[in-house]
Amino acid sequence: MEGAIQIEYEAGSPAAIPLLQRALRLRPSDQTSHGMLAVLEYQQGNCTAAVVHFEKGGTLFDSQPDGLRAYAACLIKLKQFDKAATVFRRTLALSPGDRRQRHLLAALQLMVHRPDDALATLQPLLQASSPEPETLELAATAYEDSKDTPQAVATLRQAILLDPRNVNFYVDFANISSAHDSFQVGIDVVSDGIGQLPKAAQLYLARGALYVQLAQYDKAEADFETAHELDPHQSLSSAAQGMLAAQENDLDRALATVQAKLAQRPKDALLLYLQADFLSQKGAEPGTPEFQLAMRSAKQAVALQPSLSGARTVLAKLYLDAGNYSEAIEQCRKTLDRDPKDQTALYHLIQGLRKSGDTRDIPDLLKRLAQLRKQAAREQSERYQYRLVEEDAQPK
Repeated sequence: MEGAIQIEYEAGSPAAIPLLQRALRLRPSDQTSHGMLAVLEYQQGNCTAAVVHFEKGGTLFDSQPDGLRAYAACLIKLKQFDKAATVFRRTLALSPGDRRQRHLLAALQLMVHRPDDALATLQPLLQASSPEPETLELAATAYEDSKDTPQAVATLRQAILLDPRNVNFYVDFANISSAHDSFQVGIDVVSDGIGQLPKAAQLYLARGALYVQLAQYDKAEADFETAHELDPHQSLSSAAQGMLAAQENDLDRALATVQAKLAQRPKDALLLYLQADFLSQKGAEPGTPEFQLAMRSAKQAVALQPSLSGARTVLAKLYLDAGNYSEAIEQCRKTLDRDPKDQTALYHLIQGLRKSGDTRDIPDLLKRLAQLRKQAAREQSERYQYRLVEEDAQPK
């Protein structure tokens, strides 16, 4: 049996798993069998089982960085970040000069709200004659989390000077400025970023949210509009974004795929909505057959499934394009009644009210939009950090 296990294991075959389970019934404390089973379960994507055997493998992996990274990757997948950080400390002990491992451990420590530990991990890199911008960004986050805002700002400014075309640095600065009511400082720095990256929609969104805090609503609205023009895909639903990603961001291909499915299911509300959304994204002009098709599709989607908020949002946009502002406003309000956090519907509502001449509610709606943008930016930063950690944890 041991020979069969060795042959199957070296081939990376899952056929070794039942053999190892049988061996462990005979010798439950055998670390080598636990270690082999941990690796195979990890390779099969079964992290729940893998972590049990990694733990029972004891010190077996202490000299195997790939095994430790696999262990940590599973812990991250299971969202056991504290344990993952402990495992990565063992990995870093094997190669203390590995910058990537230090970044990864520091990011994990930040995710479990241990900024002082993160700063201690980063200290050898921060003491270098020229710290890298990514190191400084992590350190800035740690300083802010540990309530040392002046040092966070100074560190982030240093990162921006070293890499002035990194969008994330400016967004981070805007978030810190907003958290501490330093709105004009944030606007000035983000404006510098826009000078470097004039087509970065994220920067206009960040600056627009800061303008709202200073009650400069015209400037805020202009920035939100510019962001929308630069990145119209941000208004797509998650379903539409997923399909577009699958079609390699080719709108024509995505539309063709939807229309092929509609030929089979002509009363599918989601497909009708996606057809309307993709036609709108392609810039269908009022009066054209494409625009009329988009309008019919959106109306039919809403009629078939009134709870489909995305269909109402795209219908509102089409009404705006057609100059039918009252209908656009009505669709936006119905969407927001169902989903108060729908930023696209809120943005279109602001547009509809402004174009209809009814501007009374616009300042409050802009404040609401700015708050949603701030919350979304924070969530996006957390997701980005988690994705980086998850990807970087995989054994090379």
